[in-house]
Amino acid sequence: LPSLPSSMHLIQVDSVQRWMEDLKLMTDCECMCILQSKPISIEKDEQNELILSSQYSTCDNLQLLLKRAWIISTELTRIAQKLEKNRWQRVHSMTVRVNCHVRSMINEYNTFTRSSAEEMHRLEKLLIDKCSEFTAFTERCLQTEDEEILKSMKSGVNETLTTVAQYFGQLIELVLTREAQNLLRQIELSGSLYVTESAISSLFSLAQEGAHLCRIIAKEGGVVALFKICRQDCFRCLYPQTLRTLASICCVEEGMHQLEKVDGILCLADILTDNSHSEATHAEAAAVIAQITSPHLTFTQHLSSFLENMEEIVTALVKLCQEASSGEVFLLASAALANITFFDTMACEILLQLNAMKILLAACSDKRIVDTPYSRDQVVTILANMSVLDQCASEIIQGNGVQLLMEMLFEKSSSGNAAEVAACERVQQKSAVTLARLSRDPEVADAAVKLSCIPRLIKLCRSPTERNNSDSVLVACLAALRRLAVMSPGGLEDSDFQQLVKPRLVDSFLLCTNMEESFV
Repeated sequence: LPSLPSSMHLIQVDSVQRWMEDLKLMTDCECMCILQSKPISIEKDEQNELILSSQYSTCDNLQLLLKRAWIISTELTRIAQKLEKNRWQRVHSMTVRVNCHVRSMINEYNTFTRSSAEEMHRLEKLLIDKCSEFTAFTERCLQTEDEEILKSMKSGVNETLTTVAQYFGQLIELVLTREAQNLLRQIELSGSLYVTESAISSLFSLAQEGAHLCRIIAKEGGVVALFKICRQDCFRCLYPQTLRTLASICCVEEGMHQLEKVDGILCLADILTDNSHSEATHAEAAAVIAQITSPHLTFTQHLSSFLENMEEIVTALVKLCQEASSGEVFLLASAALANITFFDTMACEILLQLNAMKILLAACSDKRIVDTPYSRDQVVTILANMSVLDQCASEIIQGNGVQLLMEMLFEKSSSGNAAEVAACERVQQKSAVTLARLSRDPEVADAAVKLSCIPRLIKLCRSPTERNNSDSVLVACLAALRRLAVMSPGGLEDSDFQQLVKPRLVDSFLLCTNMEESFV
């Protein structure tokens, strides 16, 4: 036989591997019903014990549990939908399947953990009994065709389904809480670098599953335990991984409260200003700062202590931007700075004193460092927030910043990816906002006119595709155009002036949003 191309071989391996993974979560419903999902005993069976312990890590077990839980949750939702349509045959078969998955999940979990918690067993028994009752109930529904009887039974089935979902939710909550507790116990009690690293890695994986799990970890003291690691020199090599996990957990309010309690911001400031730490550690500390200062968060009371350390944090972040060896490091540092400029106007003054404008503008000319719309979004956010300061105009002129803002008005996504397209829109919008603010200075306005900013702004206003049909870009461009028209009235044709400048802004906006491409 001729040898297969390497790409074909990889596809085959990947397909088999995927099938093997999916197989773990598949069960034959009839066999499971007959066996009642009783596990084969592995007591005194050293070979089985060895296979189980070597094949699965704690992280694998959690992932398997979460996959199984997701399947059960999805099935319960689908049962409710089929029940609504009186699809009794489907309701029963899906109920049997849920019964099997629930039993498999419980047996798998108990096999891996050997849990002996009384509360756990109580919930497991309640759930299994209710699942059996549910299956028997739906089976009885199949044995009658009387519409009136089925109608009367439907409310009982609905009630049982609700109870199953409730018990299932309580059990998963308890299981995840216990797993978080176990991992945090390992982090707190182990002096071993390997065990601590493994536990932090599992905790990070758990935190990636969503805000609910982050809340559980935070409530169980996850933020406290991780900051404790960040204060021990013997764990320095684990700082990047630990900080990355902290950034994930601090997306929820409970994580923020814990951070405030343990003086987390002071710890982050110490790490950022300590030059003996690696760039990776500084970058991950910047990521935590970016997370906790996000303008999208509704809870900011935790940041009261941030002001005390703001100057040294901002100074360290500017230095990190200046010395960044990669686009990723620059992105994390600039994102933290961008968020801080929203948080407090004093940050803009500190940035001005630190020559941050010059550093950021220089970075933008290095395509190796500022290499994505996401990075440019952070830079132009900082410029937009700093542009409220009068001293900013001269810095922009000196750093050739007007040219950069003009280039940003042409920002386009190369991939068509939704997140990237949104980032491009933000870059266009904020560059127009920055131009509008800075053009109150005649020198900036003159530079913008010479660089043909006015025709570009008109194009963005009149052509929906140029701005990806974004209303926020349109409003910003109209504002910038009006400011430049005041400073340089000769730069516009009469039709542009009559439609885009002279009317009220809202009227120009409505005119542009109703324009067809054929009129452009």
